[in-house]
Amino acid sequence: MRIMTFNCNGVRSASRKGFFDWLATIEVDIVCLQETKAQIDQLDDPIFRPKQFDCHYFDAEKKGYAGTAIYSKQKPVSIERGLGFDIADTEGRYIQANFKGLSVASLYLPSGSAGEERQQRKFAFMDEFMLHMKSLRRKKNDFIICADWNICHKEIDLKNWRSNQKNSGFLPEERAWLDELFGKLNYVDAFRVVNKEPEQYSWWSNRGQARANNVGWRLDYHVITPALSNKVVAAQIYTDQNFSDHAPVILEYDVTL
Repeated sequence: MRIMTFNCNGVRSASRKGFFDWLATIEVDIVCLQETKAQIDQLDDPIFRPKQFDCHYFDAEKKGYAGTAIYSKQKPVSIERGLGFDIADTEGRYIQANFKGLSVASLYLPSGSAGEERQQRKFAFMDEFMLHMKSLRRKKNDFIICADWNICHKEIDLKNWRSNQKNSGFLPEERAWLDELFGKLNYVDAFRVVNKEPEQYSWWSNRGQARANNVGWRLDYHVITPALSNKVVAAQIYTDQNFSDHAPVILEYDVTL
Protein backbone atom coordinates (compact mmCIF):
# COMPACT_ATOMS: atom_id res chain seq x y z
CA MET A 1 0.00 0.00 0.00
CA ARG A 2 1.37 3.40 -1.04
CA ILE A 3 0.26 6.55 0.78
CA MET A 4 1.09 10.13 -0.17
CA THR A 5 1.05 13.26 1.96
CA PHE A 6 1.26 16.59 0.14
CA ASN A 7 0.75 20.22 1.10
CA CYS A 8 -0.50 21.41 -2.28
CA ASN A 9 -0.54 25.14 -1.34
CA GLY A 10 -3.83 25.47 -3.13
CA VAL A 11 -5.35 22.47 -4.87
CA ARG A 12 -6.39 24.61 -7.84
CA SER A 13 -2.88 26.03 -8.13
CA ALA A 14 -1.36 22.53 -7.93
CA SER A 15 -3.77 21.40 -10.65
CA ARG A 16 -2.59 24.17 -12.96
CA LYS A 17 0.99 23.03 -12.32
CA GLY A 18 0.19 19.47 -13.42
CA PHE A 19 -0.37 17.67 -10.12
CA PHE A 20 -3.44 15.70 -11.24
CA ASP A 21 -1.84 14.80 -14.57
CA TRP A 22 1.09 13.33 -12.62
CA LEU A 23 -1.19 11.63 -10.08
CA ALA A 24 -2.88 9.72 -12.91
CA THR A 25 0.48 8.20 -13.89
CA ILE A 26 1.62 6.83 -10.52
CA GLU A 27 0.58 3.97 -8.27
CA VAL A 28 -0.75 5.32 -4.98
CA ASP A 29 -3.61 4.01 -2.85
CA ILE A 30 -4.31 6.95 -0.54
CA VAL A 31 -3.61 10.67 -1.02
CA CYS A 32 -3.66 13.11 1.90
CA LEU A 33 -3.72 16.78 0.91
CA GLN A 34 -3.21 19.83 3.09
CA GLU A 35 -3.80 23.54 2.45
CA THR A 36 -6.33 22.96 -0.31
CA LYS A 37 -7.41 26.63 -0.11
CA ALA A 38 -10.78 26.03 -1.76
CA GLN A 39 -14.46 25.71 -0.91
CA ILE A 40 -16.32 22.63 -2.10
CA ASP A 41 -18.39 24.72 -4.55
CA GLN A 42 -15.14 25.91 -6.16
CA LEU A 43 -14.15 22.33 -7.00
CA ASP A 44 -16.86 21.40 -9.50
CA ASP A 45 -14.34 20.44 -12.17
CA PRO A 46 -14.05 16.61 -12.28
CA ILE A 47 -10.26 16.93 -12.11
CA PHE A 48 -10.61 17.52 -8.36
CA ARG A 49 -12.25 14.12 -7.95
CA PRO A 50 -9.96 11.71 -9.81
CA LYS A 51 -12.06 8.80 -11.00
CA GLN A 52 -9.78 6.14 -9.49
CA PHE A 53 -10.36 7.53 -5.98
CA ASP A 54 -13.13 8.04 -3.45
CA CYS A 55 -12.58 11.75 -2.65
CA HIS A 56 -13.42 13.73 0.48
CA TYR A 57 -12.69 17.38 1.32
CA PHE A 58 -12.89 19.43 4.50
CA ASP A 59 -12.71 23.12 3.73
CA ALA A 60 -12.15 26.12 5.97
CA GLU A 61 -14.93 28.64 6.60
CA LYS A 62 -12.60 31.36 5.33
CA LYS A 63 -12.25 31.31 1.56
CA GLY A 64 -8.83 30.53 0.10
CA TYR A 65 -7.45 29.31 3.42
CA ALA A 66 -6.21 26.04 4.96
CA GLY A 67 -8.38 22.96 4.26
CA THR A 68 -7.60 19.26 3.90
CA ALA A 69 -8.63 16.35 1.68
CA ILE A 70 -8.22 12.60 1.47
CA TYR A 71 -8.54 10.35 -1.59
CA SER A 72 -8.54 6.56 -1.38
CA LYS A 73 -8.89 3.81 -3.96
CA GLN A 74 -10.85 1.73 -1.46
CA LYS A 75 -13.98 3.38 -0.11
CA PRO A 76 -13.57 4.06 3.62
CA VAL A 77 -15.93 2.58 6.18
CA SER A 78 -16.41 6.13 7.45
CA ILE A 79 -15.01 9.67 7.23
CA GLU A 80 -14.45 11.96 10.21
CA ARG A 81 -14.00 15.71 9.85
CA GLY A 82 -12.67 17.95 12.59
CA LEU A 83 -11.30 17.47 16.07
CA GLY A 84 -13.89 19.16 18.25
CA PHE A 85 -12.02 22.42 18.84
CA ASP A 86 -12.37 25.72 17.01
CA ILE A 87 -8.95 26.23 15.41
CA ALA A 88 -9.13 22.81 13.79
CA ASP A 89 -12.75 22.70 12.78
CA THR A 90 -13.38 26.21 11.41
CA GLU A 91 -10.20 25.96 9.34
CA GLY A 92 -10.71 22.43 7.97
CA ARG A 93 -7.43 21.17 9.39
CA TYR A 94 -8.19 17.47 10.00
CA ILE A 95 -9.96 14.76 8.01
CA GLN A 96 -9.75 11.02 8.78
CA ALA A 97 -10.65 7.98 6.69
CA ASN A 98 -11.44 4.82 8.65
CA PHE A 99 -10.92 1.36 7.20
CA LYS A 100 -11.08 -2.02 8.87
CA GLY A 101 -8.05 -2.14 11.17
CA LEU A 102 -6.51 1.11 9.90
CA SER A 103 -7.30 4.82 9.94
CA VAL A 104 -5.49 7.39 7.80
CA ALA A 105 -5.72 11.11 8.55
CA SER A 106 -4.70 14.29 6.77
CA LEU A 107 -3.66 17.08 9.13
CA TYR A 108 -2.58 20.67 8.52
CA LEU A 109 -0.97 21.96 11.69
CA PRO A 110 -0.93 25.78 11.89
CA SER A 111 2.15 27.81 11.08
CA GLY A 112 3.49 30.30 13.58
CA SER A 113 5.88 32.09 11.26
CA ALA A 114 3.68 35.18 10.76
CA GLY A 115 4.27 36.47 14.30
CA GLU A 116 3.81 35.89 18.01
CA GLU A 117 0.01 35.79 17.90
CA ARG A 118 0.10 33.07 15.24
CA GLN A 119 2.70 31.16 17.24
CA GLN A 120 0.47 31.19 20.30
CA ARG A 121 -2.41 29.86 18.17
CA LYS A 122 -0.08 27.13 16.97
CA PHE A 123 0.84 26.20 20.56
CA ALA A 124 -2.86 26.13 21.50
CA PHE A 125 -3.56 23.78 18.60
CA MET A 126 -0.64 21.56 19.59
CA ASP A 127 -1.94 21.29 23.17
CA GLU A 128 -5.37 20.19 21.97
CA PHE A 129 -3.98 17.89 19.31
CA MET A 130 -1.73 16.09 21.77
CA LEU A 131 -4.87 15.11 23.68
CA HIS A 132 -6.29 13.72 20.44
CA MET A 133 -3.12 11.72 19.75
CA LYS A 134 -3.28 10.28 23.26
CA SER A 135 -6.90 9.25 22.67
CA LEU A 136 -5.97 7.44 19.46
CA ARG A 137 -3.66 5.10 21.36
CA ARG A 138 -6.75 3.69 23.06
CA LYS A 139 -8.41 2.83 19.74
CA LYS A 140 -8.37 -0.63 18.15
CA ASN A 141 -7.27 0.65 14.74
CA ASP A 142 -3.70 1.47 13.80
CA PHE A 143 -3.20 5.04 12.62
CA ILE A 144 -1.22 6.86 9.96
CA ILE A 145 -1.32 10.64 10.44
CA CYS A 146 -0.13 12.31 7.25
CA ALA A 147 0.56 15.97 7.79
CA ASP A 148 2.32 19.19 7.21
CA TRP A 149 3.40 19.39 10.85
CA ASN A 150 5.11 22.76 10.37
CA ILE A 151 7.84 21.50 12.73
CA CYS A 152 11.23 19.93 12.12
CA HIS A 153 12.14 17.40 14.77
CA LYS A 154 15.91 17.00 14.58
CA GLU A 155 18.88 19.00 13.32
CA ILE A 156 19.10 16.59 10.39
CA ASP A 157 15.63 17.70 9.26
CA LEU A 158 16.56 21.19 8.06
CA LYS A 159 19.56 22.66 6.33
CA ASN A 160 20.20 25.78 8.43
CA TRP A 161 19.30 24.45 11.87
CA ARG A 162 21.73 26.65 13.80
CA SER A 163 20.22 29.91 12.56
CA ASN A 164 16.62 28.69 12.95
CA GLN A 165 16.60 27.70 16.61
CA LYS A 166 14.60 30.82 17.52
CA ASN A 167 12.27 30.58 14.53
CA SER A 168 8.84 28.95 14.32
CA GLY A 169 9.15 25.40 13.08
CA PHE A 170 12.32 24.65 15.03
CA LEU A 171 11.63 26.16 18.44
CA PRO A 172 12.70 24.10 21.48
CA GLU A 173 9.06 23.89 22.63
CA GLU A 174 7.95 22.55 19.26
CA ARG A 175 10.72 19.97 19.11
CA ALA A 176 9.93 18.89 22.68
CA TRP A 177 6.31 18.36 21.62
CA LEU A 178 7.49 15.95 18.93
CA ASP A 179 9.83 14.34 21.47
CA GLU A 180 6.74 13.53 23.56
CA LEU A 181 4.85 12.24 20.52
CA PHE A 182 7.70 9.94 19.49
CA GLY A 183 8.82 9.16 23.03
CA LYS A 184 6.16 8.91 25.71
CA LEU A 185 3.35 8.12 23.24
CA ASN A 186 5.51 5.78 21.12
CA TYR A 187 4.42 7.14 17.75
CA VAL A 188 6.93 6.61 14.94
CA ASP A 189 8.28 8.92 12.23
CA ALA A 190 7.76 6.43 9.41
CA PHE A 191 10.13 8.11 6.96
CA ARG A 192 13.07 7.71 9.33
CA VAL A 193 12.40 3.98 9.69
CA VAL A 194 13.76 3.46 6.18
CA ASN A 195 15.67 6.67 5.44
CA LYS A 196 18.09 8.14 7.97
CA GLU A 197 20.02 10.24 5.44
CA PRO A 198 20.54 14.02 5.73
CA GLU A 199 19.20 16.61 3.28
CA GLN A 200 15.82 14.89 2.90
CA TYR A 201 13.60 17.94 2.68
CA SER A 202 9.97 18.44 1.68
CA TRP A 203 9.61 22.25 1.83
CA TRP A 204 11.70 25.09 0.48
CA SER A 205 11.33 28.84 0.77
CA ASN A 206 10.43 30.69 -2.42
CA ARG A 207 13.16 33.17 -1.61
CA GLY A 208 16.50 33.05 -3.36
CA GLN A 209 17.47 29.71 -4.85
CA ALA A 210 16.42 27.61 -1.83
CA ARG A 211 14.90 24.77 -3.82
CA ALA A 212 17.61 24.70 -6.47
CA ASN A 213 20.24 24.54 -3.72
CA ASN A 214 18.19 22.14 -1.55
CA VAL A 215 18.16 24.55 1.40
CA GLY A 216 15.02 23.06 2.86
CA TRP A 217 13.04 21.71 5.80
CA ARG A 218 11.41 18.30 6.29
CA LEU A 219 7.99 19.39 7.52
CA ASP A 220 5.79 16.68 6.00
CA TYR A 221 5.70 13.44 8.00
CA HIS A 222 3.81 10.19 8.19
CA VAL A 223 3.39 9.61 11.94
CA ILE A 224 2.32 6.04 12.65
CA THR A 225 1.31 3.88 15.58
CA PRO A 226 4.14 1.56 16.73
CA ALA A 227 2.60 -1.68 15.42
CA LEU A 228 3.11 -0.33 11.88
CA SER A 229 6.81 0.45 12.29
CA ASN A 230 7.90 -2.93 10.92
CA LYS A 231 5.50 -2.50 7.96
CA VAL A 232 7.31 0.48 6.41
CA VAL A 233 8.91 -0.71 3.16
CA ALA A 234 10.12 2.41 1.34
CA ALA A 235 9.96 6.20 1.32
CA GLN A 236 10.22 8.78 -1.44
CA ILE A 237 10.16 12.57 -1.61
CA TYR A 238 9.12 13.42 -5.18
CA THR A 239 11.08 16.42 -6.44
CA ASP A 240 11.18 15.94 -10.22
CA GLN A 241 8.32 18.41 -10.70
CA ASN A 242 7.24 21.42 -8.64
CA PHE A 243 3.52 21.49 -7.87
CA SER A 244 3.88 23.55 -4.67
CA ASP A 245 6.51 24.91 -2.30
CA HIS A 246 6.20 21.46 -0.68
CA ALA A 247 6.96 18.10 -2.31
CA PRO A 248 4.81 14.96 -2.16
CA VAL A 249 6.09 12.41 0.36
CA ILE A 250 5.14 8.83 -0.54
CA LEU A 251 5.60 5.86 1.77
CA GLU A 252 5.03 2.21 0.99
CA TYR A 253 3.64 -0.09 3.68
CA ASP A 254 3.35 -3.86 3.81
CA VAL A 255 -0.33 -3.53 4.68
CA THR A 256 -3.54 -4.45 2.90
CA LEU A 257 -6.94 -2.92 3.57
